Amino acid sequence: MHLTSEHVRKVAALARLRVSDAEVESLLGDLTSILEYVDVLNEVDTTGVQPMVHAVELHDVMRDDMIVASLPRADALKNAPRTDGTYFLVPTIIDEG
Repeated sequence: MHLTSEHVRKVAALARLRVSDAEVESLLGDLTSILEYVDVLNEVDTTGVQPMVHAVELHDVMRDDMIVASLPRADALKNAPRTDGTYFLVPTIIDEG
């Protein structure tokens, strides 16, 4: 595929980027190089290769969930800047008017 400056401007607009004319020319060369490399990759025979979800094998590093006692309310509220003794008090951010 032959890229033009208009292609670059359209991609920039889709990405919500403002680019100068000099940047368009630079990006045109960069994007052309990327697409040429993808064309090289498309020539590789992948027959019999299973698709991967991740490029590296992942291991679950999470511990099993365990039921434990909660932090007592008084301890949870102890360091809060404002409470009413039962709840955290936070500034109102929604105007109901």
